[in-house]
Amino acid sequence: MFKVKTYNQISVKGLERFPRADYEVGSNINHPDGILLRSHKLHNEALAETVLCVARAGAGVNNIPLEQYTQRGVVVFNTPGANANAVKELVLAGLLLGSRGVLTGIEYVQSLNHLKDAAEMSKLLEAEKKRFAGNELYGSTLGVVGLGAIGSMVAEMALALGMKVVGYDPALSVDAAWRLPNRVERMENLHSLLSRADYITLHVPALDATKDMINHDTLQSVKPGARLLNFARDAIVHTAAIVDSLESEQGLGMYICDFPEPRLMGRNDVVAMPHIGASTAEAEENCAVMAADQLMEFLQHGNIKNSVNFPAVNMPRAEGCCRITFTNDNVSGVLGNVLSIFTENNVNVIDMMNKSRGNVAYNILDVESMPNDTIIDRLRRVEHVISVRVLPE
Repeated sequence: MFKVKTYNQISVKGLERFPRADYEVGSNINHPDGILLRSHKLHNEALAETVLCVARAGAGVNNIPLEQYTQRGVVVFNTPGANANAVKELVLAGLLLGSRGVLTGIEYVQSLNHLKDAAEMSKLLEAEKKRFAGNELYGSTLGVVGLGAIGSMVAEMALALGMKVVGYDPALSVDAAWRLPNRVERMENLHSLLSRADYITLHVPALDATKDMINHDTLQSVKPGARLLNFARDAIVHTAAIVDSLESEQGLGMYICDFPEPRLMGRNDVVAMPHIGASTAEAEENCAVMAADQLMEFLQHGNIKNSVNFPAVNMPRAEGCCRITFTNDNVSGVLGNVLSIFTENNVNVIDMMNKSRGNVAYNILDVESMPNDTIIDRLRRVEHVISVRVLPE
């Protein structure tokens, strides 16, 4: 039986994915095979020796010590795209709030509670409504930075609204390119996008390469009065640079974000929400279901999908075979040394797959019969092998 430790409140729909006959799932498990969590921080927690994998029911994994876990051979999953629609819809709200005086208009109406005469209120509002006039999204240009699962959906939505869309993503994958509407104009660099867009929306992960990507330098290229939306991560923008640009006549006109900071408070040109981009019942369910399915596929079959630190590997199991998986440092000769042990002991390999990502390599081998403990022990002692698993038929 596999054991899965949970942190945070995981959607019931996700927890129900685990068959009770094969899985023990709960928050009080001491020696888990897998961990399922949302935002709980694992950086200062001891990792049980039994842990093989961790699944984050969400996109960001900055609450997980990736380097440490990778060195231990622990596979870390996230759930890209599971909350994409929720974020997309909030981006739409952000676009509308940035284009019209909706919030200031509502605040003004709420301030009129001293008026008791409906006709008087109507007359006053008719005279004052010009203060809250704005612009239509139709015909304006949206710049999408990051064209993955969320960015591509935002681009498609903007096109449906009659907007022009330009996009920039230096790491655009083949799958993402297929998802992208062909009417999106690709920009060669961030500066080109910022100079073209009336609205800019950010959809990149928080990595070393994206930290403070919106800064004093890049904001020099921004179209005067442009609206910047950040529903991705707080670390990708330099907040002081945002404030300076808002206060410049040639800078941003408004900043709409999901990451409030004290220096952003009290400004009419900032709309800050309490990190609610993925806070819908549907998104939480989708993330939990995807995370649970990925954990089970790895624990039962060794297949890897949507890992942030291991390569994607998916090999159908050969009928009647035992499956061996092993992780190793990504150096030459390791796979050959493992196969030589099988050859010496007459273990017939039916099928195999080897993939690498960065400094780590991952291997799946289906063998005709289950190797004995002595053979498995020899595999574990091969130089540069990090971990070995045996998955019976």
